[in-house]
Amino acid sequence: MRKVLAIVAHDAKKEEMVQLVKAHKKELSKIDLFATRSTGQLVQAKAKLPVTLLQSGPLGGDQQIGAMIASDQVDAVIFLRDPLTSHPHEPDVSALLRLCDVHNIPLATNLASAEAILHLMAEHPEALARHPIKQFAINKE
Repeated sequence: MRKVLAIVAHDAKKEEMVQLVKAHKKELSKIDLFATRSTGQLVQAKAKLPVTLLQSGPLGGDQQIGAMIASDQVDAVIFLRDPLTSHPHEPDVSALLRLCDVHNIPLATNLASAEAILHLMAEHPEALARHPIKQFAINKE
């Protein structure tokens, strides 16, 4: 089964995302890529890889990725964030990061951690086996 990687980049980080994808094009050609609209369009145009495009981040793309995470459809997320600029959709970004934590999804927010995730996906894909969250019954005493 092919792995699924969601990619997102704030405007100031989009070129870094394109360079990252180009550097790992061979490995990423074996992975299904999903991206927020403008990030995905840049990757398609400049790296020549197929990408399933979602809405742009501010228009709900971050939430679409979050829904995929909650539905156990994503193996990892690379979200190259711009930590020096405020973003009007920051609550959506925070919710996406929280969902990665809740569902134990590997998340990279910078190039160093993105390289680590890509290495993991290429060399040890079994480490990303999906483990749905188990619901625990509350004992009433």
